[in-house]
Amino acid sequence: MYLHAGNNKNLRTKNIIGIFDADTATVSPVTKKYIAGAHAEGRVEFASVELPKSFVVYRNEPSRQERVRFSFRQKKRKPAPKSEVRVCFSQLSPSSLAGRAENKI
Repeated sequence: MYLHAGNNKNLRTKNIIGIFDADTATVSPVTKKYIAGAHAEGRVEFASVELPKSFVVYRNEPSRQERVRFSFRQKKRKPAPKSEVRVCFSQLSPSSLAGRAENKI
């Protein structure tokens, strides 16, 4: 199942690690450092241009098509596409996102 995070951004519910309130979670220096590092690595995306109320940490797995494409290119010995942890900021409240996620599971 998928969770709609806003503006055509859909996340697989099984890949969601956590849903956080942007106002309270970003107070911690550890969270600030994590988000700054993810942003520097290009792993942060925004579901809307509006002021974010929440952010979702999720695992972005390669699609089936990418995995199949890799299996046909094994002669080149490139590493397999790996999943990465990404951060998506959303204009929706964390309680609304959590409610949507619970209804989908």
